Amino acid sequence: MVTSAAARPFGIVTGASSGIGLGIARDLVRRGYDLVVAADEAEIHSAATELQGVDGADVRAVRVDLATRDGVRELAEATRTVGRPVDALVLNAGVGVDGPFVETDVDAHVRLIELNITSAVHLAGLLLPAMAARGEGRLMITSSVAAAMTGPLMSTYNASKTFLAAFAEALHEELDDCGVTVTALMPGGTDTEFFARADMEDSKLGQAKKDDPDEVGRDAVDAMLAGKDKVIPGSLKNKVLVAASKVLPDGAVGAGHERFVETDTDKG
Repeated sequence: MVTSAAARPFGIVTGASSGIGLGIARDLVRRGYDLVVAADEAEIHSAATELQGVDGADVRAVRVDLATRDGVRELAEATRTVGRPVDALVLNAGVGVDGPFVETDVDAHVRLIELNITSAVHLAGLLLPAMAARGEGRLMITSSVAAAMTGPLMSTYNASKTFLAAFAEALHEELDDCGVTVTALMPGGTDTEFFARADMEDSKLGQAKKDDPDEVGRDAVDAMLAGKDKVIPGSLKNKVLVAASKVLPDGAVGAGHERFVETDTDKG
């Protein structure tokens, strides 16, 4: 990445090897951004190759495990070596764990918390102060419509997304007067590798019609650049789901969620 492109805005997208993260990265390069894209899969290099040169974009891949503190610091240092201020920071990396909590691997749940929550807080803590000091920039944190409901069979995933939504909302209020905007992205079911990785392909949610990740990415970037505090992208059903979860009893919401995410393995 070269300083001659300094007039172009510069962004960072985590979890950008596929899915919503890649959709966001694709939209940002089309809008004139240079990027650092990060993920722990080898596919992050393929994503960077795809994006490199699109509308003149300079895109660098960083393969790093953000579920570790060393990985977070490695990414932060890699962005500092670019030598340019961060105009857009997209904290999108995340995983899910499906199944009853007492029957699933506790290490998988702890890793989920480290990736979904700890890495987002850590990266924001390392990179956001410079944006605030400069008085400009955009931060987007990927939560989920799952943040609006209890999550039987996905206990730590839903809880992590609730944390991220609350974290984004708090930062939005704290930074309201300093020129930095914070947007919570709350997608619904999207056609990504999430369901395969969480072993949920045979659930009702896994088999349901899903939103296109590129369309979700465009909605997300639109909202971030407009400085909105949150966005529920994709189909109308996502907005209906969030609205319904606010008026129905928690028990009813939880029972419905359990039926929707239950897999054949969960049924025994």
